[in-house]
Amino acid sequence: MNVNELKALIVSKRQFLLYCVIGFSGVGLDFAVYSLLLNTGKLEYQVANAIGYSAGTLLSFTLNARFNYKVNDRLLARFASFAFVSFLGWATSYGLLHLLVEHFGVNKYLAKAASLVVVVMLQYNLNRLISFRKTA
Repeated sequence: MNVNELKALIVSKRQFLLYCVIGFSGVGLDFAVYSLLLNTGKLEYQVANAIGYSAGTLLSFTLNARFNYKVNDRLLARFASFAFVSFLGWATSYGLLHLLVEHFGVNKYLAKAASLVVVVMLQYNLNRLISFRKTA
């Protein structure tokens, strides 16, 4: 693949790539908050997961709405949809963490990282189709 083909590929996949960058910033914040709260030793890992997940969700919605999808209409409805998709992602994360940590004895940090892979793909597809679709 030459440089021009690479540039064309990036331009054609711009929205997806930006979603991934924004998503990874949300995931980074989620994981950082989760780790910080877990390291305090004062919160159970699922509570830390919920708080970290919420922080990442707020960051992701704000950045996606403003910079990626460039929407400023129906923001409350879009956020409600995004929050519902995020809830589905969190529920998936909760279930995966429980399964991996409690049933398979996986390290809590590795379990969180593994759950994020599944959750990011789920949420990308749902948000693309629902939360940020163009209004007619």
